[in-house]
This record gives sequence, C-alpha cells and structure tokens, in this order.
Amino acid sequence: MLIGPQNLPENLRFVRSRIAAAARAAGRPEDSVTIVAVSKAQPASAIDAARNLGLVDFGESYPQEARAKIDALHAREVTWHFIGHLQSNKTRLVASLFSWVHSIDRSSVARRLSEQRPFHAPPLNVCLQVKLADETGKAGADPAALEELAADVASLPRLRLRGLMCIPPPESEPELQRGYFRRTRELLERLRARGHDLDCLSMGMSSDYEAAVAEGATHLRIGTALFGPRPTEEKPEEEEP
Repeated sequence: MLIGPQNLPENLRFVRSRIAAAARAAGRPEDSVTIVAVSKAQPASAIDAARNLGLVDFGESYPQEARAKIDALHAREVTWHFIGHLQSNKTRLVASLFSWVHSIDRSSVARRLSEQRPFHAPPLNVCLQVKLADETGKAGADPAALEELAADVASLPRLRLRGLMCIPPPESEPELQRGYFRRTRELLERLRARGHDLDCLSMGMSSDYEAAVAEGATHLRIGTALFGPRPTEEKPEEEEP
C-alpha cells in the first residue's frame, strides 16, 4: 500500500479490499461496516477528494478546526463524526456541527450536548467510550460504570444512544487486538440485555481494523491508512486513529 494523500484512491481500494475480506471471513455482509475517514489535520481539499471517491463519513477531533472544514464543504453531502476527547466548554459547538459523537464518557457532557443540540436538528447520535485498560491520559468510562452511564444518556431527549466506542492499547498481535474488541462487544451485548437498543460498535483504526471487523465493528475510524501521515503536528493529548 502506498502512503500519502496523493495515493488516496489506491489506499482506499486497499483498505476496502481488506475490510471486505475480513467481513467475509467473519460471515458478515461487506456493507455492514462503515469507514469513518479520520480527517483531522487534513485540509478540506483532501476531504473533498475522498468524498469524490465515495466516502461519506468523516471524523474530526478538534471543534474549531472542524468548523472551518464543515463550512468549506457545506454543499457536499457529508456526515460529520466527532471522535476526540470532548471538553465541557466545547459542547455547544460540537452539538451544533456534528451528527455523531463517539466519545461520551461522563453524564455531565452528555447533558450539555442534549441541552445545546439545536431543536431544528435530529437527535445527536452518540456512543459511549469505554476504557479497556489502565492507561494514563486516555479517556473512557470504566466498564463497571457503563450501565449507569447508558441509562443517563438514554434518558436525554436530544441524544440517541447508538453503542460503544473503544481505543484499546496498541497491540501488534491480531489475537491480542481481538481480545479488546471482543470485550467491547460483550459489554454492548450486556447493555442490550438490559433493554438498550444499540446497533453500533465504533472500534478499529488504521493498525487494527481487520481484527475489529472480526469482532463485530460497525464503524472503523481510519486516518493514516487512507491519507498518510498527518501534515501538521498532533496535539499531545490526542489519540492516534
């Protein structure tokens, strides 16, 4: 696979072929998996090029950066996903700009999003971010707190709880990767057993998306495998899809 934005068509063909193979091996329909192209730190022109290749869903982590791109591409049919750690003072901007938020890990942020979601917009689709390992600086709700958090979020009128999101520790072995994703799927199934109507598993990034597909991922957050290395320096608190 070639790496770099100029190689986006070939990169996308490669990623799609690997997703299709992983889905077939798992006995899943190929169209059961959505690529969320992680476009943070990429220019609007790169997103426009990806949209021309058929990608519809794009993931951003920084609200101010995203707003400029959303404004520039307002005429394109694009679904915007917020995938970064969400600070309380940025909820109003996120509630107004995005269709999805993948990273809810506390009730206070969920309540602010619901209160600030424009009433002319449909409910905001949200996933709960679960923390699978004790990693300093990584966000996410403790698995033991998920049931209470899910109940709180499901009760909010301007949000629609869709599922779970995870960012597991980096692993190079597929079986170790699958173990974290399997755990997330099991947590989703437990919430379903408690009566929650959930249909989304946001898990899998550029280095582990095939393992995520094998364990039931519905949304893959893929950045560098499509666009290549990011052209600007990452903020230190941001995880790497």
